[in-house]
Amino acid sequence: MGSSDFAVKSLDNLLLNNYDIKAVVTAPDKKSGRGKKINFSDVKKYSLKKNLKLLQPENLKQVDFVNKIKSFNADIIIVVAFRMLPKIVWEIPNKGTINLHASLLPQLRGAAPIHWAIINGLKKTGVTTFFINQKIDFGNIIEQKEVKIEDFENTGSLYEKLKIIGGLLILSTLKLISENNLKTIKQSNSLNLIKAPKLNKENRKIDWNKSGFEIFNLIRGLSPFPSAWTKDKKNNKIIKLFNVIYHKEIKTKHLNGVISIKNNMLKILLKDGYLEVLEIQIEGKKRMSGKEFINGYREYDSIRLL
Repeated sequence: MGSSDFAVKSLDNLLLNNYDIKAVVTAPDKKSGRGKKINFSDVKKYSLKKNLKLLQPENLKQVDFVNKIKSFNADIIIVVAFRMLPKIVWEIPNKGTINLHASLLPQLRGAAPIHWAIINGLKKTGVTTFFINQKIDFGNIIEQKEVKIEDFENTGSLYEKLKIIGGLLILSTLKLISENNLKTIKQSNSLNLIKAPKLNKENRKIDWNKSGFEIFNLIRGLSPFPSAWTKDKKNNKIIKLFNVIYHKEIKTKHLNGVISIKNNMLKILLKDGYLEVLEIQIEGKKRMSGKEFINGYREYDSIRLL
């Protein structure tokens, strides 16, 4: 069960290793764009290509869907980047329902663990397999694999690494289950854990009063999707930042959020240094490099971010 291409890697590994896949469950088709074109999930596209049986329930508690899952007599249900399953579904398989989560649980429980790992400035994260229970991301841990987060890494590159490692972890987890060689670990419920809530417009907005490292981590943690944003207060336009380098300066008297151009470099001044902007997008214009912005956007001197 899954929808994004993060799940496709795991599904592909299962096929390549000759696992008997009874069916694939993915999200219903969605309409988007001006023409309301119907879009398939990445998992559906892959499943159609491989002629896999496909289910797309609107409601996971629907009687027909639940009965269909029961009819497969599957040993295990595997969940990767999907919705919360009701108990009536996850309790069906005789060996349990396992989930692949893109963090080192219990850290970063929630919908966006890859983004929040970087936003929080963590030096490592990873992937975890666990048995699903009635609480989201709370089940007993089966296996984990740690991954280093590089200093200038963004969500896009970390996503690709975790997708590959997660696909391999699914295989090793299934091997442990088939060999009945499990020693699961109960998750901690500490109040000091870092959470990974769903991303929205508010928690993607740049607060220019924060430190340079916090702003830098937010931008790379939201790049290339869904992107950190700020607003040109003078011209009332949204500005998205995708790629920046933070330069720390000890004794600065900068006004936060002021755009500056010096030595053919696009900068945003901060209280403790500045951001060198490598990729930016002004509302109504295409995404561009810092140099393209300097050469083509003549109104830069009128932009005010605070």
